[in-house]
Amino acid sequence: MKKLTIYTDGACSGNPGPGGWGAILMYNETQKELSGAEPQTTNNRMELLAAIEALKALKIPCEVSLYTDSAYLARAFTERWIYNWQANGWKTSAKKDVENQDLWRDLIALTKIHKITWVKVKGHSDNVYNNRCDALARGAITKLRAEGSAMEQA
Repeated sequence: MKKLTIYTDGACSGNPGPGGWGAILMYNETQKELSGAEPQTTNNRMELLAAIEALKALKIPCEVSLYTDSAYLARAFTERWIYNWQANGWKTSAKKDVENQDLWRDLIALTKIHKITWVKVKGHSDNVYNNRCDALARGAITKLRAEGSAMEQA
């Protein structure tokens, strides 16, 4: 099984508001950057989507170390929240509906394909890859706004 490293980040301009995500996939000396945006979303959705899109980009099952600055994403797996939510009918410990169930379900499906180690990193610090993912996410928001502005003028 190939071993690779993935860094991900999500960003939102307003929460909710326009959002973007970025990811860097690293295998040996090769790096691939991915990014995307949505016009109306939340930061948490973008954090999850970054991981989903990065994992979907893998063509074969892999062993992945996935680095994220999202405690929401990392802790859902490392502290097994995700499995408790499922067992409780997608309810939190406070008996509220779990948000972003669609994306959590996508992530669960991807964990059945890939062996993933979730690693929480400090955001907006000295981690060059996390900072680059943040720049990719913010760049995707800027591009989305520019495209929207161009369409309004047409």
